[in-house]
Amino acid sequence: MKYESQRVSMPYFIFALILFVGQIVFGLVLGLQYVVGDFLFPEIPFNVARMVHTNLLIVWLLFGFMGATYYMVPEEAQTELHSPLLAWILFWVFAAAGTLTILGYLFVDYARLAELTFNEYFPTMGREFLEQPTITKIGLLVVILGFLYNVIMTALKGRKTVVNIILITGLIGLAVLWLFAFYNPSNLATDKYFWWFVIHLWVEGVWELIMGAILAYVLIKLTGVDREVIEKWLYVIVAMALITGIIGTGHHFFWIGPPEYWLWLGSVFSALEPLPFFMMVVFAFNMINRRRRNHPNKAAMLWAMGTTVMAFLGAGVWGFLHTLAPVNYYTHGSQITAAHGHMAFYGAYVMIVLTIISYAVPIMRGRPYGNSNTAQVVEMWGFWLMTISMVFITLFLTAAGVLQVWLQRIPDSGAALSFMAGQDQIALFYWMRFVAGAFFMAGLVVYLGSFFIKGQASPEEEVRGPATADA
Repeated sequence: MKYESQRVSMPYFIFALILFVGQIVFGLVLGLQYVVGDFLFPEIPFNVARMVHTNLLIVWLLFGFMGATYYMVPEEAQTELHSPLLAWILFWVFAAAGTLTILGYLFVDYARLAELTFNEYFPTMGREFLEQPTITKIGLLVVILGFLYNVIMTALKGRKTVVNIILITGLIGLAVLWLFAFYNPSNLATDKYFWWFVIHLWVEGVWELIMGAILAYVLIKLTGVDREVIEKWLYVIVAMALITGIIGTGHHFFWIGPPEYWLWLGSVFSALEPLPFFMMVVFAFNMINRRRRNHPNKAAMLWAMGTTVMAFLGAGVWGFLHTLAPVNYYTHGSQITAAHGHMAFYGAYVMIVLTIISYAVPIMRGRPYGNSNTAQVVEMWGFWLMTISMVFITLFLTAAGVLQVWLQRIPDSGAALSFMAGQDQIALFYWMRFVAGAFFMAGLVVYLGSFFIKGQASPEEEVRGPATADA
């Protein structure tokens, strides 16, 4: 670790992993509630469990992004962090706000929670994924602005790199788009139109910049390939992500009331959205093939390779399967959407955060060449258990979605079933999804267990050829 202030990223990573465990626990609760409707009712109703599951996903990924940024920016800028104290203060503020919000969901009736948090004076609650109380939303905005100030001041006083520029651009976009979480118009079509500015343009826009920057940074460190080569790839990937992702927002506008031209714009540009993810696959494997360094941290390399492949499959292939308007007419809101969402989030964002954790945490623990071989083997077992389980979760949900569409939305298949009658017919796939989710949880436990194995990798394998100065 080159700069002592990089160490402030450690609590962000630790808390992110704790929240990740919570997210999966509530995912299992939801999976069981799909087939055992009164499980934990009325203590934890389905709508509350779902709210906690999705909110924990968003919050733990934000903690992961912040930890990654605090680790990467000082090293890229070649200077200490502007204010480690501010980073610690913001951590505790964010952690307290997030924890209290989740406890509020679990122990306070949602309508009562709205009253207690003064939602009547500035109503922003009640929307899917943006259920957070208004004061939580304001607190998150304050944390993001303080975080950006700290990071930008660090970057300005040091070396300017493409990785830092792309990363900070993505983070600024994240903050700006979050402002739409405060806009809550009474017209439902207008509400959904701008609601997607947060939901879509985060995950299919600015978050892709953050993902690309983290991936580029890790590949520079692990492969020793010239920085200039990786930066050129990064520019092209980011350009394609923004060109396709911004107008591709239109695939959410098909059925909510905006003009008809969105059927064409959304379909055409959404069909192009797999391209930047495919380019990430080619980019990562090309850099690995050209590597000048055989870094002993094999687990971090596996996470880096895996995130490109799984992101392409989940966000690219499964997104494309139902993004064209004539297909989406039948499939929107079905379990096919859930299949795409699960693999896309896991591949693109969960895995990239675990990638930077796999690389950075051993260094912060005094293991510059990575964890011991035994620890890495255990970590890679966790990788394969979680990844294969997510593939099966996606396949089971896809099968459920196809059958759901056939039973409920294809008139020629016979009398269309009601929603609940259709759910009864696909319950078997929900049971299989739950089993796969249990294996995912087992993989997460194995992954976490790798952190408790002592020792570090040997440095003998590190250099395989002439290394570069930036590596």
